[in-house]
Amino acid sequence: MKTVIFDLDGTLADTSADLIAAANAAFRMGGIDVALDAQADALTAFHGGRAMLRLGFSRLAGGWDEGDIDRLYPMLLEYYGNNINHHTRLYDGVVEMLDALAAAGLALGICTNKPEALAETLVRELGIRNYFGALLGADSIAVKKPDPEHLLETVRRVGGDAGRAVLVGDTVTDREAGRAAGVPVVLVTFGPAGREVAALEPEALLDHYRDLPGVLGRLGLG
Repeated sequence: MKTVIFDLDGTLADTSADLIAAANAAFRMGGIDVALDAQADALTAFHGGRAMLRLGFSRLAGGWDEGDIDRLYPMLLEYYGNNINHHTRLYDGVVEMLDALAAAGLALGICTNKPEALAETLVRELGIRNYFGALLGADSIAVKKPDPEHLLETVRRVGGDAGRAVLVGDTVTDREAGRAAGVPVVLVTFGPAGREVAALEPEALLDHYRDLPGVLGRLGLG
């Protein structure tokens, strides 16, 4: 079965503002006098909670280590889980695109490095969970992207096979996962990195979701 697997944060939805807010809340609760900027630091948000915390600590004059990250990370997750959808929005054209792909008979799934429970909560609140035959998060199996097995297991769970699959993502993590799995990668250009993702040399770039059916056709999934 022809299969399209999507990343979530930065690909289907702009979650950066809520993620940054959670990191800043964790810093406050931990007594750390630093804050991230919702716009300037949006790209780091899409690399995960620990990346945001490391960025914040790197701006402090004093020393820090991974123990500090481990201490604040549960606070970040708890705050984010309770405030997951205040500012998050689907990118333009997502619902229409999902309707078109589903109508064409393609199998759809989500492979994200967000914890599974949080990802499930978010896609349900965004009203798009019904489109996806499987959703695998960072803790769904023993590995996560860029390990290829995370992507390949998502493909299997929607009833597809890697030889007729495409991954749509937004970061180097997605690019590396696709390359390792032998799956073509489409990187979106409407995230914080913009067209800089072209430097990652994906099989295709995507400027708007209305163009995805055509892109898939050129990759053999028409």
